[in-house]
Amino acid sequence: MKFPQQFPRLRTARVQTFRLAKFASFAIISLFFLSNFAGFFFSPVFAPTVNAITPQVETIPEDIPLSGDCDLDWIIYHAGERQGVDPRFIHAVIKQESRYNPKAVSGVGAQGLMQMMPATAKRFGLKDPFDPAANVEAGTKYLKFLLKRFNGDVSLALAGYNAGEGSVDKYKGVPPYSETQNYVKKIEATYGKTYHPVLTPDDARLAFGLTSENANSASAL
Repeated sequence: MKFPQQFPRLRTARVQTFRLAKFASFAIISLFFLSNFAGFFFSPVFAPTVNAITPQVETIPEDIPLSGDCDLDWIIYHAGERQGVDPRFIHAVIKQESRYNPKAVSGVGAQGLMQMMPATAKRFGLKDPFDPAANVEAGTKYLKFLLKRFNGDVSLALAGYNAGEGSVDKYKGVPPYSETQNYVKKIEATYGKTYHPVLTPDDARLAFGLTSENANSASAL
């Protein structure tokens, strides 16, 4: 009686084991190459460079006064930027005129933050004197007009704001009214300057330190 040299089942198992071993070897080698090539292509050396962009945050220079109302402070600051008028000067005028009260009304009919008279308000396009932004914009335009007319002389510009430019022309200087003279002295003392250069908005932005690079230069004026 002859016995088969190999049992069919044992032979099948060996074949399967051999195939599994070949597959496992191939899988290990493939995994090795894949991991190395992936590490090569995705290494920091080949990673795309991303430049971080730091957002610029607009800030009001520290030496500009504050009203206690953040929105109003920005209104004053931007009005000064647009018209080429130092926001410090605008603050000094508003503080004297209305103590930052947007609803202020004087005995002679001046209204709002910058105490605009009806005729002056109409002249500079102010429709609602109790709108803070509109009032400050019109008042700043008037200050710009006066500074240009009187060649940057702060005393004469303030006198014109208080008593009218016609009175300044008539007396060839600050009118001899006690109210106007006290008004001029108080605001000049608050502002700290007797001359305000007449500049374009771009030049004024640099001269008055309304940029982050020049915030410390305004004190030199």
